[in-house]
Amino acid sequence: MSFGGFGGAFGGGGGGDKSLSLPLTQIFRLAWEDDDLRARIKFLLLMFAVFALGIHVPVPIPGLTESDILNKLKESQVFQMIDNFGGGALRKLSVFALGMNPYITSSIIMQIMSTAFPQLKKELEEGGEYARKKQNQRTRLLTLVMCLVQGWGYIQLIQSGAGKFPIGTIATILVFWTAGAMFALWLGEQISEKGIGNGVSLMIFAGIMIALPYQGQKLWKGLQDGAIQWYQVAVLIAIFLVTTWLVVHFTSAQRRIPVQHMRRMIGTKAIGGKTSYLPFSLLMAGVIPIIFASSIIYLPAQFGSMLGGDKTPAGNLFLTIGNFISPAPSQPIFHINFKINPIGCLVYLLMILFFSYFWNAIQYNVEDISNNLKRAGSIIPGVRPGKQTKDFLDDIISKLTIVGAVFIAGVALLQYITPAVTNISYQYGVGAVGGTSLLILVSVALETMRQIEANLLMKQYDQ
Repeated sequence: MSFGGFGGAFGGGGGGDKSLSLPLTQIFRLAWEDDDLRARIKFLLLMFAVFALGIHVPVPIPGLTESDILNKLKESQVFQMIDNFGGGALRKLSVFALGMNPYITSSIIMQIMSTAFPQLKKELEEGGEYARKKQNQRTRLLTLVMCLVQGWGYIQLIQSGAGKFPIGTIATILVFWTAGAMFALWLGEQISEKGIGNGVSLMIFAGIMIALPYQGQKLWKGLQDGAIQWYQVAVLIAIFLVTTWLVVHFTSAQRRIPVQHMRRMIGTKAIGGKTSYLPFSLLMAGVIPIIFASSIIYLPAQFGSMLGGDKTPAGNLFLTIGNFISPAPSQPIFHINFKINPIGCLVYLLMILFFSYFWNAIQYNVEDISNNLKRAGSIIPGVRPGKQTKDFLDDIISKLTIVGAVFIAGVALLQYITPAVTNISYQYGVGAVGGTSLLILVSVALETMRQIEANLLMKQYDQ
């Protein structure tokens, strides 16, 4: 199964037309009137319901409740971020606590490996369906491994606040979480086959959407308790609306490069001679750079927890490093109690810039694009075929990359900046305003609507 939907982040790039030809309300109305699309949408909603039900099925752990975890880990930004991403499954110790995270990580690793190793790349290009099935098998095997690795990391995070678990309890949790993650992956595959849109992306979308009412509930409770004032909420809502508008605008933005196709004579007919375009999305790397950067920033803290925390020298060292590079440190740095760590923000920004260039470099081979245009007898007006075309495309992609990377870095940093601007504690769900979650929600929603519209236009064309 292909893995895409985050603005082209997973699945080979951000090309393609990003705009909707029909109004949103008309797309919904026409889709519901079509029998096939209505059945697919109903199936999608059914899979969402199964996933939502599974989030409330906990792994049996004697002596540990959801309230215990919340009371001890409510100030942990790492815990809050993971929990929000999975629809609250982690705080509930649900069988779906791992969600789609192991599969995301495995897919990213396999895509990098297939690009970095020429033999794997050649196998995928020439092996056809058999090679794709073999690649999917490798991804699933790696997913099983990542379930154990990430599950162990989550358990260490919970243990840092809730106390140590017996080894038998840890083994039970890992078994249930691994089974839940693979079942969630199966649900995603069913959506791709029998529903509409990319199943994996939509499962992640569902998890974030399920968590939103809980974030609103926490905000409302803070308002009732007097911990939050109404004007703070107004500022928060304003930031959320502006950010959402900007994310929609930037996700849909693209640079269209005109391409002139040469006219050819086949018999007595003239073929070609038309002008089309190469579309390059502004957010070509999608949320991949944020995922990479976040993983690295929180990695030292996870290692520190696994090595005994501040009770051991090694654990304390990793916790100190993690605190130093975190945009929102949990402990004072240089005896200064930063709400926003400028060093951590700079590190985060540089990481996102680096991974944006890295991901686009392995996904977009401008030399191949240039050669394909040359073989097809197509040219970019005003640019000579060959090296000049390659340099031109490389310059365009580099400029798009830096603009897109700066934007997604700004959105990612909002989850740390917003609590300081509004003076609302992170435990009240204020971090949901920016970051990966908002980018995924917008990107997946737009991508799904484009697929529904494409189905409608295809049916109209067939008639």
